This record gives sequence, structure tokens and C-alpha cells, in this order.
Amino acid sequence: MKEIILLPGEIPLADWRAIYRGAPAKLDASAAKPVAESAAAVARILAKNKPVYGINTGFGKLASVRIGDDDLATLQRNIVLSHSAGTGEPSPVNIVRLMMALKLASLGQGASGVRPATVALLEAMLLKGLTPVIPCQGSVGASGDLAPLAHMATTMIGGGEIFVDDVRMPATEALTAAGLVPLALGPKEGLALLNGTQFSTANALAGLFETEILFRSALVTGALSTEAAKGSDTPFDSRIHALRRHRGQIESADALRGLMKGSAIRASHLVDDIRVQDPYCLRCQPQVMGAALDVLRQAATTLLTEANGVSDNPLIFPDTDEALSGGNFHAEPVAFAADMIALTICEIGSIAERRIAMLIDPALSGLPAFLTPKPGLNSGFMIPQVTAAALVSENKQRAYPASVDSIPTSANQEDHVSMAAHGARRLLDMVANATAVIGIELLSAAQGVDFHAPLSTSDALESVRGALREHVPALGDDRYFHPDMEAANALVRSGAIIEAASYPLPGLD
Repeated sequence: MKEIILLPGEIPLADWRAIYRGAPAKLDASAAKPVAESAAAVARILAKNKPVYGINTGFGKLASVRIGDDDLATLQRNIVLSHSAGTGEPSPVNIVRLMMALKLASLGQGASGVRPATVALLEAMLLKGLTPVIPCQGSVGASGDLAPLAHMATTMIGGGEIFVDDVRMPATEALTAAGLVPLALGPKEGLALLNGTQFSTANALAGLFETEILFRSALVTGALSTEAAKGSDTPFDSRIHALRRHRGQIESADALRGLMKGSAIRASHLVDDIRVQDPYCLRCQPQVMGAALDVLRQAATTLLTEANGVSDNPLIFPDTDEALSGGNFHAEPVAFAADMIALTICEIGSIAERRIAMLIDPALSGLPAFLTPKPGLNSGFMIPQVTAAALVSENKQRAYPASVDSIPTSANQEDHVSMAAHGARRLLDMVANATAVIGIELLSAAQGVDFHAPLSTSDALESVRGALREHVPALGDDRYFHPDMEAANALVRSGAIIEAASYPLPGLD
């Protein structure tokens, strides 16, 4: 994959997506100067012999405790080791790599006071595939993602563990094998590595990128379900949506209409169809999916801003030799964005499940009961719809906003927190649930279209149906259903049905 050059503050969403998908990344050479100037400013600030938070004081509630010059290195080492207090399973490697890249870009802006050698080690670890083992739980999203980032920093000083090619090993062993030397942290550096929202942001971006695939796949399966139910494409007429003006709604309607273009099934019931209006799950797809798209784009804007910002504390300003304490580590923007993404995942799955329920009900779809040629003897799609309902309800429970919760920490010094980390961390599990729902819809809709033979749907949707049928044959008599679902899920998860449709579907960019 193409190497991504990180120009701090100006990195597009596509580059973050590429890093999440496995692209290597390193800092632009222009970052060297501000990093060096920032480190030099820390030395000058220390020379003034005044208390400066995080440089020669304790942390959090202990900020009033002055630390002597002889203990400054120990202070930074201690904060890293003491804050490495995460728990739970290791975070996925691709999310940790994204977190490292986010931290690298933040340090590269020259506002954190770290030395060039510290930035160079983090960059080298990222390029050489040394991924710290980061327990997934333990951050409340302020004062930054302390525990996860501390585990990253611990590996940089030779502690903890690192994944190398999926092999888990002691950090010292991994660093040595890669020709790297552990750091001895200088003033401010431990805190600079720990403070920040990079863990929450990486998880939220991962959720965003996977939801983009989910969204596009659901447009395709929604169009296929409309065909299976012999639904109308009139609700997708561009004139309807132009009057309401929402961009996402307009683009979603255009996509649905385009996916169905040229369908013989649609042509067969253009005239003398006794049905006046389709159920909402068909008719209101542009409104629901369009709203989801608009919200996803808003979340993307927030997360892109966060990814290109600096969320450290205190911040170093070399031009005036000041260290200013603030609250950029508070991940409230990320928490809100994660909550928004969670809502879209929930709704995409929810309306899809309603389409599945419609297709298996002959009173609504006009198709054989439970989409089986011999209902009664066979149960057909009866229980896959139950599974979809279970997954949708699970996502409803998970969609409760994380950002409305807070709990005081650090002896009430840090008395309001964002809960961004677990708000973002739940997203991939929610996407997995919704992906399974869309996979079931893909199976159901293709089965429904099969019953309309010899009539065919559009070229785009026939290509999608063909891609499915390469892995899953039409359902006649009942068979072991789980492998069919797994195959369909894989097609959705990989983006294969989007590729098969070969139609320009709207997304984040």
C-alpha cells in the first residue's frame, strides 16, 4: 500500500482511512523544525525555575506538589508506569496503529514539548510494524485517554508488550529485534505521550469507516428488497427530495433510483398495480438513509478536526516560552460523534430488519410465506428474521448515548469526563450486528427476486444477486442456514456487494 505522509494539521480523511486499512505512515519532514523548537522551549521554561504543570509538578490532584530538578526524569517515567492501568482484551492492531499515527501527527505540530528522538521512535515503531499491546478498557475520555496511551508509552521505554506480525512479545525484545533503543523520557514527555484523545478518536474513526461500508451496502440491499416486494420507485423521484432539500436524502434517493434503473420487474407492475403506497421501510428509505448519511458526514467532520488537532496539556508555545494549561484533552467532541455514529448504525439495521419482516410475510410482500417454495414443510427464512430482530434490539440497547454519562475521577479534580472511549469502542460491535442484519436482507431479497423469474431486476442488482449466488444457492428445502448467513455477512463486510453493484453510491467524502 502507498505510504501516507502525515502533514500535521492538514491530513485528509482518506489518509486516515488508508492507515486504518493498513497503509504505512510517517511524518512530513516539515514537522522536524516545530518539534525541535518545542523541545527547546521546554528547556527554557525549566530554566525560569517556576512551577509548570506536568513539567516540574505532580499530576491531577497532585498538581500543587513541586518536583525537584533531580527527579524530573523519574517523574515522567513514573506517570507512564503508574497510568498503565488498563484492563480487558488487547485492542485490535489496526486501531492501535491508527492511534499511534494520530499521536504522531499531534506531536508533530510542535506544541507538546517532546524531543525529536521521541517522535522518531514512535514513527519507527509504526513503520516497522511494532504495535503496542493496549488493553481496550480503562479510559473515561478525560484527562485524555490516559491508560491506553500509557500502555503505548510504556513500550517506548522498554516495558509492556508488543505485537510483531501477530506474535506477542516483551517490548524490549521487539525493540531490540527491530534495531530500536528504548527511551529515557525527558521533562514533559511522559505527560505529552499520555495526554490526548487518540485512543477514542481511533476507535471512533474505525467505527465511522466501517459504518460507511454498512451504509452503502444497505442502499444496495434496500433496492433489492424493493424489487423483491415489487415496490415502487416513485418515492425515489428526484422532484420529491429536491423540495425537502436535505443533501443526504437527495443522494440516497438518486442511488436507489439508479440501482433499480432498467428493471424488468419494475416495468411489470408500472400499470394497474392495486397498491397505492408501499410500507415505510420501502417508501421512506431516502429519508431514513439520507438522514443517516448527513449525520455520518457531520461526525466525520468532527473527527477529522479532532484528528488534525492537538489534545495535549499543557501546551507549549515556543514563540513566548509559555506552557499553557487548558482542557484540550477532554474528548467531548469525540463522544458526541461516536454517539451520532451509533444512532446511524442502529437505524440502518432497524429499517433493514423491517424490510426482511415484510418480505417473509405474504400479506405484505405477495411472496410465499417465509420465502420458501413449500411453507409448512419448510420454515425458510423464519428464524433468520428472528436473528435480525435480536441483533437490532441489541443495537438499540447499545445506542444509549455515552456522552450523557460522567463520573468524577482524580479526587474530584477531574470532575467531568466524556466517556468517549467506550462510546467509540462499542461501534465496531454494533457494525458487526448491523452487518449481519444486512447480510440476512441480502439473502432474503435475492430469494424474493428469484420467485419473479423469468423477470429480472436491473443490471446492477442482477450483478449483486450473481455475486451472492456464487457462494449461496437459492433456498429450496430447508438446509443448515448458518453457512449461508456467514457467506452473506462476508460479502457485506468486505464491500463486495458494493463492488458488484458497480454504481456510484454516496459516502463520507
